[in-house]
Amino acid sequence: MSELYGKPEYFTNRECSWLGFNARVLSEAKDKSLPLLERLKFLSITSSNLDEFFMVRVASLKEMVHAKYTGRDIAGMTAQEQLTAIARLAHDLVHQQYNTYNRVLVPALKQSGFVLITQFEDLSADQAAYVDRYFEENVYPVLTPMAVDSSRPFPLIRNKTLNIGALISKKGEKAKNEFATVQVPSVLPRVIRLPEGQDGTVYGILLEQVIERNIDKLFLNYDVVCAHPYRIMRNADLSIDEDEAEDLLKEIQKQLKKRQWGEVIRLEIEEKVEPKLLKILKKELGVKEDDIYSIQGPIDLTFLMKLYGMKGFEAYRDKPYTPQPVPGMNDTEDIFTQIRRGDILLHHPYMTFDPVIRFVREASEDPDVLAIKQTLYRVSGHSPIIAALAQAAENGKQVSVLVELKARFDEENNIIWAQKLEQAGCHVIYGLHGLKTHSKITLVVRREEDGIRRYVHLGTGNYNDSTAKLYTDCGILTCSEPIGEDATAVFNMLSGYSEPKRWNRLAIAPIWLRDRFTRLIARERKFALEGKPAHIIAKMNSLCDKQIIEALYEASSAGVKIDLIVRGICCLKTGIPKVSENITVRSIVGTFLEHARIFYFENGGDPEYYMASADWMPRNLDKRVEILFPVEDPRLCSEVKHILDIQLADNRKAHILQSDGSYEKVDRRGKTALNCHEYFMEEAIRRAAPEETKIMETRVFVPMEKPEE
Repeated sequence: MSELYGKPEYFTNRECSWLGFNARVLSEAKDKSLPLLERLKFLSITSSNLDEFFMVRVASLKEMVHAKYTGRDIAGMTAQEQLTAIARLAHDLVHQQYNTYNRVLVPALKQSGFVLITQFEDLSADQAAYVDRYFEENVYPVLTPMAVDSSRPFPLIRNKTLNIGALISKKGEKAKNEFATVQVPSVLPRVIRLPEGQDGTVYGILLEQVIERNIDKLFLNYDVVCAHPYRIMRNADLSIDEDEAEDLLKEIQKQLKKRQWGEVIRLEIEEKVEPKLLKILKKELGVKEDDIYSIQGPIDLTFLMKLYGMKGFEAYRDKPYTPQPVPGMNDTEDIFTQIRRGDILLHHPYMTFDPVIRFVREASEDPDVLAIKQTLYRVSGHSPIIAALAQAAENGKQVSVLVELKARFDEENNIIWAQKLEQAGCHVIYGLHGLKTHSKITLVVRREEDGIRRYVHLGTGNYNDSTAKLYTDCGILTCSEPIGEDATAVFNMLSGYSEPKRWNRLAIAPIWLRDRFTRLIARERKFALEGKPAHIIAKMNSLCDKQIIEALYEASSAGVKIDLIVRGICCLKTGIPKVSENITVRSIVGTFLEHARIFYFENGGDPEYYMASADWMPRNLDKRVEILFPVEDPRLCSEVKHILDIQLADNRKAHILQSDGSYEKVDRRGKTALNCHEYFMEEAIRRAAPEETKIMETRVFVPMEKPEE
């Protein structure tokens, strides 16, 4: 199969594909149909996305280059070739970011009644006095200016911090310039609100400009020749040798400290920087030309998220959405009684995350519950689930929790939670050797009149009550006996070395999941060749596994219709003659972050539905503990198909992958506009309304046969 479908030209490089995804996020910031502050939010997201991309993906490629690794990715590119392509695309993306900010959003902000002052001469006398007083009273005491000379070496510039670099000269010694730097304190607000104008206009100024205006007060015996903001990004990918680490917890704590010392992989500097100052930074930080980004505006646009939350500008934001009750569930009966009546489908954030919290909380308090077992990958800062697990242990339950310490950028948070759970009496497992545990599963063992019954929650997203309001995810609550047996086997495998000979319903990575997916795809191919119904719909975050893509190409060549809903990275190419002509790919970027993994296989006319914690990526299939679980209740299968149909019909937020690798918005001329996020919100509200207030007319939805390209 690889000879026919494994040619490098049949694949897109994953890093270039990801940058394309971030460009789609940026397109939301350009969308004039969105409220202004929503557009600011999307611009902020593109900036935070890019930060993580550089700290992890670009850093990893640089390490490959340093190690003289010459292997090629599935698109046939070496690490150095990828870095060259990334530099070109990323510089262009940053240019688009600031074009959008300067030419579109700043004027729109001014028109809406908010002015962000960028030139000191634009300050009124009262505002200038306020800024200087604010500096003296609030900023000056916090700052630590650092000069560099023969007795003071170049200081450590911390990862992601905003700094102001300056050239200074001793008074009377104009010829000799020395370098100095000061970190802009993150403990103070980045946007400082100034006294309002007489017409009610709100004014603001950035903290770094307040410091820059008063920087001469930090170097009293010097003249400040120039001062410019800058920021660096360091390699933040943890390198942990688990074979050598006797205590994984201590090793990760040690590695976290090293993040501040990682190689500098990006330097952002004000565009009008003095060349001599840039030369010093370039030399001391060891930065190459391709890794220097000249910024035409404020460095680090994540501050725009603070503007998004401004009071008094509600008209410029979407109306907040409140997740609705789950249809069929009630507050009068215990949750176990309700699960026994039939499996329950959860669709977040349209439906509330409360049943998941309630599941663990009621289990912690129920005298008939004997044990609770759960995997935790990412949780919120004040997690009610953590509190319930701790309470369960204190109530005498057997509580086992696998806390994944290697969850990137949540390592520190997870260490704190793991220690608190241990103190409460929970049995805590710190992940598996060489693998990340990314599965989302909770098992509750309960003693009932007819014996022991197992209740299980399986999900596509994290046990995080905060992100459950922002990410679209699905989950199932069930007391199915076969799934309960599998859930027990999962936790026995995680806590010890017990690996069952067979599984009833679940498929687990890294053991059997890859094989299950390839067999399901191959089965559709077989049905297509036999002239039977053959159709695959797969929804996920990322698609970059070579073996899976080759299997999809082979199925497509046999006539299988394949509709993919892939939010981010997609290394598959559409429109390749006799290879991928039957494949469509759409990326939905909108109000919520698409996070659910759902898989539909036509199966010759007897459809099968699955959900999973895994994307079709090598790391998910080979290097993580993941779970694929079936949706078997016909009523729930209908709901899942409805979710997929609506997403395939979206013509507002869907971007369609073209044969040249670009994405284009759906042409909706002559069609009724359908935004899947708005549709599901309206549907959830309608379903939750009391019967007497529900609109009698049923909205009829006819799935599109094939999304237009």
